Amino acid sequence: MTLLLILIVGGVIGWLASLVMRTDAQQGIFLNIVVGVVGAVIAGFLITPLIGGAPITSGSFDLMSLIASFLGAVVLLAIVNLVRRGSVR
Repeated sequence: MTLLLILIVGGVIGWLASLVMRTDAQQGIFLNIVVGVVGAVIAGFLITPLIGGAPITSGSFDLMSLIASFLGAVVLLAIVNLVRRGSVR
């Protein structure tokens, strides 16, 4: 059950991050889920130690976890844009 929630929440977070970074037209639902889950993993290592809380990959779905996962997904898309185009946008 937790894995299904991680995939659903990761997909929504990845979709929102792709809207913010203006990469939504290039991504499908599968890539949105990947971006959201990988962004949550990045957030677990980099962002949650700074702001507190736990990443969504650990099963915690509170507000701080969702914000941290969203920030991790935005960071991931910024890195991908930087590597692909040479600019963050």
